[in-house]
Amino acid sequence: MEKKQKIDVAVFRYSVIQDFVNGIMLNHGEREHLLREKCARKWLIPHSGKTSISRGTIQRWICLYESNGGQLESLYPRGRNDKGATRVLDDETCLILAQLRKEMPDVTVPFIIKTMKKRRIAPSRLSQSTVYRFFHQQDLMKKRKAPEDRRKFEAEHPNDMWQSDVMHGPHVEIDGKQRKSYLIAFIDDHSRLIVYGQFYASENTRSFMHALEQAFLRRGLPRKLYVDNGSAYRSKQLMHTMASLAIALIHARPYKPQGKGKIERFFKTVRSQFLPGFTGTTLGEINIAFEDWLAHDYNDRKHSATGNKPLERFTDGIECIRSTPDNIKEHFRKTVRRKVNNDRTIILDKRLYEGPVELVGKQVELLFHENEYDRVELLHLQKSWGFLKPVDLNVNCRVKRDKNNDPVISFEETTAETGQMWGDKL
Repeated sequence: MEKKQKIDVAVFRYSVIQDFVNGIMLNHGEREHLLREKCARKWLIPHSGKTSISRGTIQRWICLYESNGGQLESLYPRGRNDKGATRVLDDETCLILAQLRKEMPDVTVPFIIKTMKKRRIAPSRLSQSTVYRFFHQQDLMKKRKAPEDRRKFEAEHPNDMWQSDVMHGPHVEIDGKQRKSYLIAFIDDHSRLIVYGQFYASENTRSFMHALEQAFLRRGLPRKLYVDNGSAYRSKQLMHTMASLAIALIHARPYKPQGKGKIERFFKTVRSQFLPGFTGTTLGEINIAFEDWLAHDYNDRKHSATGNKPLERFTDGIECIRSTPDNIKEHFRKTVRRKVNNDRTIILDKRLYEGPVELVGKQVELLFHENEYDRVELLHLQKSWGFLKPVDLNVNCRVKRDKNNDPVISFEETTAETGQMWGDKL
C-alpha cells in the first residue's frame, strides 16, 4: 500500500477513535456505550470493502495511538499476512448473490443459499456469515427504521465543540462583477460565540480552510468540529489537518439538519438583523460591516438561550482552551505526490522545479500553501530535502555530461551563489 493510501486509512482510524483519545475523560458506562455504538454502525472504510469494525480492532487502534504518543503514523496499516490467498467468494458468485438479492429483497439469507443450491450455482462451501458479510458490504440488507432519540445538548466547556456551516449571502461586487457571496462561520457550542465568520466568493475547500485557520488563530483549537457533508468538509486536506492537530471531525448525518441547530439559528439572526441594515455593495464592504456587527451586536449581547453574553461566557472558561501552536500554518499545507523526472525536473501546477539527483525516478511528496510556489518543500520517505528551486533554463543549457554521466558546466565562470568554478563538477 502506498503512503498516500496509508495516510487515508490512518486519518479514518483516528476519526473512529477520536472520542477516546481527545483528552475528555469517559467513565466506564460512557466508554462501553461508545464502543457498542461504533461496532454497530456501518463505515465507509478507505481502500476496503468492509463496512464494520470489531470491538477488539477499535481497542487495538486506541492502544497503538496512545502508546506511540499520539502519532498519526502509529495508525498506518500493516501488510496483510494472507497476501495472495484466494478470497472466499469469486466474482461470478458475487454477481449471482447480488442479482438474487435484488430479485428477492425480502427473503432470508438461508433461503437465498438454498435457492442457489437448487439451481446448482452455489460454490461447494458457502456459509451464511460469508453471504451476510457480502450483503452488508454491498448495502443489500434491508434495514428497519427505529425511532430516533433526539435531545438538546450543549458542550460543557468553551472549545469543546465548534459547529460550522455555510450560508448563501447576497450578491455583491467581486472583481468588478455582481456575484453571490457565501458566509462561512464557526460557533462555539458552549458559549454561542462566533469564533470567526467571513463572506467569501466561493464555498470551496480553499475558502473553508482559510476561514478555519483564521478561527484557530483567534480563538485556539477546539476538541471537536461538527460540520455538514459538503465536498469542502470531506476533503482529504481538512481530514489530515484535523488529525494532525488531534481534533475530532464529526459529520452531520445526511438530511438531518437538527444537529446543526445552533449555527442555523445564528444564520437566521444574520438574515433578520444584519443583512436588512447592510447598505454596501462590495465583498470588502460587507465583511467590514459584518465584523463590526459581530463584535458589537452579537458577541457582546446577551444570548437568549444562555442568558450570558457569548464573549463573556467564552472567556469565563479560558483555562479550558487549548492554545494554537506556533507552527499552525504548517498544518494547512497541501500535499501532492510527484515523480522526479530523469532530467531532475518536478512539475507542479505547470511550474518546473529542480529536484535532487539522488531522487531521480522516485516518488516524492510536495508540501506547499495555496499560491505560495516559492516555498515548496520536498519530502521522501518522511525526510525533508528542503525547499525546491525553480529550474534555471539558462544554466541548464550549458550543462554537459562527462564519461561517468555526471553533470559538468561547459566553461569556467564563478557562480554568484556558491563561488564554485563553472568548470568544476556540480
